[in-house]
Amino acid sequence: TMNRKKKINQTLKAKVKKMNAKQQKSNKPKYISKAERAAIAAKAAEAAAEGGASENTSEAKVEN
Repeated sequence: TMNRKKKINQTLKAKVKKMNAKQQKSNKPKYISKAERAAIAAKAAEAAAEGGASENTSEAKVEN
């Protein structure tokens, strides 16, 4: 009977350990797929290009 009690306690402890592990917050950043990263990079490049174009026009206005 001791082996049976030991086995039951072992499985219960394992369940508690798994539940505690799930409750902890992970420091790992959320996964972003390769396609999403490419889309974000494209948006950033587009925004930088627009920002650069607007800076050039504002500089031209200042020079005049």
